Amino acid sequence: MIKKKLYSISAIIGLAILFSGCNSGTSNSRPAPAINPYPTIKVERRNVTAFKNSPAEIEGTVSSEIRPKISGYVLEVAVHEGEKVKAGQLLFRLETQSLNQDASAAKANIQAAQVEVDKLKPLVEKNIISSVQLETAKARLAQAKSSYQGVAANIDYARVKSPVNGVVGSINFREGALVSPQDPTALTTVSNISEVFANFSMNEKDFIAFNRNADGASIEEKIKNLPKVKLILADNSEYETEGTIETISGGINAQTGSVTFRARFQNDRGLLRNGSSTIVKVPEKFENVLVVPTLSTFERQERTFVYRVGENDSIFSVIIEVATKVDDISVVTSGLKENDQILAQGVGKVQPGMKIKPQPTSIDSITSSSKQVFK
Repeated sequence: MIKKKLYSISAIIGLAILFSGCNSGTSNSRPAPAINPYPTIKVERRNVTAFKNSPAEIEGTVSSEIRPKISGYVLEVAVHEGEKVKAGQLLFRLETQSLNQDASAAKANIQAAQVEVDKLKPLVEKNIISSVQLETAKARLAQAKSSYQGVAANIDYARVKSPVNGVVGSINFREGALVSPQDPTALTTVSNISEVFANFSMNEKDFIAFNRNADGASIEEKIKNLPKVKLILADNSEYETEGTIETISGGINAQTGSVTFRARFQNDRGLLRNGSSTIVKVPEKFENVLVVPTLSTFERQERTFVYRVGENDSIFSVIIEVATKVDDISVVTSGLKENDQILAQGVGKVQPGMKIKPQPTSIDSITSSSKQVFK
């Protein structure tokens, strides 16, 4: 009986050793985690041109609001919107019936005063009356003539003419409308658009950076050295001719906190019209700066990171500061050094501490806009 118990215990121990060996063999044969290949790049220094986009309104270099000098009903609109006109050309004709009556009365006063002068002249020559009476009559004649000239001028003002060569804008009053010099809205606008101004604004922060990077000691020198600007039209196409910034406002608008710029553009084909809404692209050049593809960055809690490749090809996250983003490129001001190796693609598929198989590539192969950005 004792021997049977010993045999049973020995069998149990043997089975335990057997299963233990099997489990040990299974654990030792578990494969190591796979190391996957990922594209990597080296951080480089390059020259980058960024663009700040600002809404702009187009204005003719000569833009004249047409207003009546007298009150009256519009009898005729002599031009059409968009029509080219010359200085002195008739634009509107106002009703002059009451003015014509005033003119007739003024002419009658002139005739009466002239008769009085003619009657008194021989009497003065014969010393029958004093010369003072004649001078008084002459003064009345001059006053009557002045009154008539004033009425005649008002009649001429009823023919509203263009003061400049240009293109007629929107016509705000038509036949039958009562207009006066006090109206807040002009009859129309005549603009010379062979050259136009693009008026745009820049906030104070951007203006400080823009002003700091501009070459020149004085604001006049800075304006002279500013690069050409581009214009984006309403259909998102780029205007064919670059413009030149000519003036910058002397102060900051207290209500908007912005600085006003004015750029001049040639407009030989008349594509730009007074009042058109466009976007001005102002270039900002960064020379010899560190750049990385924006695709290689990611954000956490309002901070920007990249994965840097460290020893043994392990990756770890690094906080970087980005000055600006230009299409597919981020300009880095801190957090990286030149020639640092970073993960180029796949930032959403990895975790800090992972080991990768680096596949070195170039920045240009990652970005799709290198030709537009690197200048």
